[in-house]
Amino acid sequence: MATPATTLKKVLITGAGTGFGYEVAMRLAEKGFTVVAAVEIYGQVQTLKRQADERGVTLQVEKLDVTNAGDRRKALDWGIEVLVNNAGVGEGGSTVDIPPDNIRHQFEVNVTGPLLLTQGIAKQMAKRGSGRIIWVSSREGLNVNPFTGLYSASKHAVEAIAESMKDELQEFGVEVATMNPGPFLTGFNDRIFQTWEKLGGRPAAAVVRLLEAGLSPGAVQPRTRVRDADSAGCRGD
Repeated sequence: MATPATTLKKVLITGAGTGFGYEVAMRLAEKGFTVVAAVEIYGQVQTLKRQADERGVTLQVEKLDVTNAGDRRKALDWGIEVLVNNAGVGEGGSTVDIPPDNIRHQFEVNVTGPLLLTQGIAKQMAKRGSGRIIWVSSREGLNVNPFTGLYSASKHAVEAIAESMKDELQEFGVEVATMNPGPFLTGFNDRIFQTWEKLGGRPAAAVVRLLEAGLSPGAVQPRTRVRDADSAGCRGD
């Protein structure tokens, strides 16, 4: 018999060192959830523990790089009931300029690594007959804008994986959903538009103008192809 979703209390949040992942980890801990807050590198572990102490909450802080097979295997011992795939990176720039290594890194962190992590944990959930998997996607997983094409492509892939996974796991009592946030002041979007500095050659003049104006490409040239009215919030009911 499946366990009611309201009793699922042990949560793994990847990318919990900053941004959405950080705040979600803190707030769920405040609400009484057992939170495994995963960070990419060991240097973030003690920092996050100290920040949790300052907030008066308890976190199980673990080093988990989603692209590392050993780290992914380690997560299978934690008895996770709710998985929040939040870890991600954003590669900004023209699609014709981004080097091969950057392209591979974008998909390894945003797609391949999280999927491989999810495969192992999802099988454990299916065996128990309960679980919940939340993929933190993006508005860019539903739209396409200039100079964020590679990041958008990775999030479109996440949407496809999550939608298929939802149908595949529902008979086992495992819920799958995506979240599609737009731009928030977490610093993530700023880092996307700074990545062009690592590329060779001059950045496109359009990107420079956008940076100087403090705007995103979508604010200048919106091209919205939203599938449903709920796409700006959560999907996968």
